[in-house]
Amino acid sequence: MAITPDHVREIFRGLETGDGGAFFEHVAGDVDWTVMGTHPLAGHYLSKRAFQEATFGKLGKVLPKGAQLHVTNLIVASNVAVVELVSDAIARNGMRFDNHYCWVVRFEGDRIVEVRAYLDSALVAGLFRQNPV
Repeated sequence: MAITPDHVREIFRGLETGDGGAFFEHVAGDVDWTVMGTHPLAGHYLSKRAFQEATFGKLGKVLPKGAQLHVTNLIVASNVAVVELVSDAIARNGMRFDNHYCWVVRFEGDRIVEVRAYLDSALVAGLFRQNPV
């Protein structure tokens, strides 16, 4: 089954509305998720739980209203989507966290099974330097 742009937008709508649970319903439990870079969230995670704890769990401690992600562009080819996102968040110390992301997402059926996430490492490092957890 080929993934459509409309279907990908619908899946990511959960992140845009602050309903991470709705998004993560579409992520396989054994997802292979790599967050690229050299910052406190970077790493290679081999499960949905490990990814959530290491990234969204940490971000939740420094971004009171979450990352507030919005899809700005997407490209779909067969079972792969390239999704560009931007965050519009404010840290607990008042720091603006307007990060830009590019996620390369591979699907098997309706499930996200692999993600490579690219983002501004310096901005993430600064976020945690100014807002220690």
